Amino acid sequence: MNQMNSFDGYAQLIQPATLRVERLLPGTRERVWEYLTQSDLRRQWLAAGDMEMEEGSSFELVWRNDELTDPPGDRPASFSGGEQRMHNQIVECDPPRKLTITWNGSGNVTFELAQRGDDVLLTLVHRRLPDRSSLMMHAAGWHVHLDLLVARVAAEKPEPFWDSFSRIVAEYDRRLPA
Repeated sequence: MNQMNSFDGYAQLIQPATLRVERLLPGTRERVWEYLTQSDLRRQWLAAGDMEMEEGSSFELVWRNDELTDPPGDRPASFSGGEQRMHNQIVECDPPRKLTITWNGSGNVTFELAQRGDDVLLTLVHRRLPDRSSLMMHAAGWHVHLDLLVARVAAEKPEPFWDSFSRIVAEYDRRLPA
């Protein structure tokens, strides 16, 4: 297993099919929780979609990655533009500490928030990624989306989404074991 350093911003491969990514964000757990759960805030860094904050409730995430930054950067040819949708379900909900959701019909993603003084440690764990390609794409995707979250919470201008993604996916290709 490759123990990538989580404090350099890169995901750690903590089990053969499980990634962990950490970010330190300014503010309170309650404020970061809003960015995880409120559609109008979540769409600024990940995807839109209303959530009923109850375990077992279903919701849809709607991605518009070309709209995340202005300019969006150069989208890789392997990605389609426009809108992408995914149906999910809330598995665990403990506001403002922990949220676990299903992911694309297999696996799940857990967001945990811990107050660290004036900051919040966000730990994201994505389980049951089926192969190296999926690990690489999700590691890069979470890396860039969480960088966007940090920028949004800190009221900073992020770098163009697709340019950042292309740079980061190449780094994960180098870092993840074959």
